[in-house]
Amino acid sequence: MKLSKNAILILKRFLKSNESIEYFFRRVAKDIAKEDKKYTQNYTKIEEEFYKVMINQEFLPNLPNLVNAGKGLQQLAACFVIPIKDSIESIFQAVKDMALIQKSGGGCGFNFSKLRPEGSKVQATGGIASGPVSFMKVFDATTGAIREGGIRSGANIGILNIDHPDIEKFIKAKENKELQDFNLSVALTDEFMQAVIKNKKFNLKFKNKIYKTIKARKLFYEICKHAWTNGDPGIIFIDEINRHNSTPKLGKIEAVNPCGEQILLPYESCILGSINLSKCINNNHLDYNKLKYLTQIGVHFLDNSIDATIHPTKQTKKIVEGNRKIGLGVMGFADLLIQLNIPYDSKKAEELAKKIMSFIQKESRKTSQELAIIRGSFPNINQSVYKNKKLRNTSITTIAPTGTISIFANCSAGIEPIFAKNFKRHTKYGTMYESNSSIRTAHDIPSGWHVRIQAAFQKYTDNAISKTVNLPEKATVKDIEKIYLLAYKLKCKGLTVYRYNSRKDQVLEICKKCKNYL
Repeated sequence: MKLSKNAILILKRFLKSNESIEYFFRRVAKDIAKEDKKYTQNYTKIEEEFYKVMINQEFLPNLPNLVNAGKGLQQLAACFVIPIKDSIESIFQAVKDMALIQKSGGGCGFNFSKLRPEGSKVQATGGIASGPVSFMKVFDATTGAIREGGIRSGANIGILNIDHPDIEKFIKAKENKELQDFNLSVALTDEFMQAVIKNKKFNLKFKNKIYKTIKARKLFYEICKHAWTNGDPGIIFIDEINRHNSTPKLGKIEAVNPCGEQILLPYESCILGSINLSKCINNNHLDYNKLKYLTQIGVHFLDNSIDATIHPTKQTKKIVEGNRKIGLGVMGFADLLIQLNIPYDSKKAEELAKKIMSFIQKESRKTSQELAIIRGSFPNINQSVYKNKKLRNTSITTIAPTGTISIFANCSAGIEPIFAKNFKRHTKYGTMYESNSSIRTAHDIPSGWHVRIQAAFQKYTDNAISKTVNLPEKATVKDIEKIYLLAYKLKCKGLTVYRYNSRKDQVLEICKKCKNYL
């Protein structure tokens, strides 16, 4: 296995003193393949296949799977959603659940919209409610203390519905460098977006009581202005998300995972994995036979992982085993385009994105159906849109940011373009340096093409896509307004923007002398 200096820097944190890189991946392959003992005598062949796709950097699961599989902790999922109701008991139960999940290496998504607005009367005590943003600080402080069991920095996403009376305070919540362990996203509805487009007024309400009426465009501008200022909040299109909810009888989708790509019901979690597209090239053409094989292996690996994991809470175990969601996605898309000599900002790239993801969607569903014939369909299938069909997993495809595993795989992250020709990556593992050839990079590419490529992949993805539109420092609030409106028009499920240098401490930094460190 050929590892970059950056990959070795990260792996040093996870390898035991006597553990080789080969054993690191062998441990994972062996642990996940053992679930095949229930169905076949030849599980050692499966172990070898799992090992080879990882050691060859062709497919990798999410970080908790790599770190925890075959160990006592055995919590393999990266993504969780925890519900919060309007009571002290529910709020602090959620804090406890979050602590258990983050201790085991997972990240958490929350929707705080059920908490009454700041200043509301609390009937039980006669006191005054402090509102969602105040309680978010409790979650933030707890995350800072936990630090995800030392695996990675604590990750949360806090979501508030656009019509919540405290939405203006929520939008500004990170102005004073508070909530540093939270990503923020506003859940935008069709009603709100149509009010923006038609320049209408919009009601902020809680339990049908209207607290304020505001111009929709003014509120939309505030969202975009604060995203311009520091990258928060991002947005999710909650109605578009629920239109694709495969288990509507089990409840509405209220939240997503911290990076926004995994759509989950309350208490649900998901294990993710990604195919390295840069390894799917043969004679300057996309190798669909290899892509098919890696898709089949990926679905098999992730389905096994559901049974191999030890859940941090009882509620999570019940719904995860009932729905069996997995999240198979891609990384290395920008590298693939470079190898094929296709510009990222081109119709050809857009069409290739659709072709790749429609192929993965078709083959992954076929594999899930084949697994269902042998292993049985997911238990909640009769409460899903797939009633009377054979399917092992209620949702299958997701495109994650792949920040760490793409470094292991020595490829570009997710579906993002190359960030810069030379840049530094500041992480808890140390500072990493990357250098690329003379190509068009994230800041060179018109923002509309970022969104169009995302929409192309989204068309054939069950869940959502983690995508950041990286903007040059000179970008304007108006630019961000156009990005969000285009994303809505093209049926994206959410996205974030980041304007270069809008934060003093940023993860990726353009570096003219990075080549000197490689």
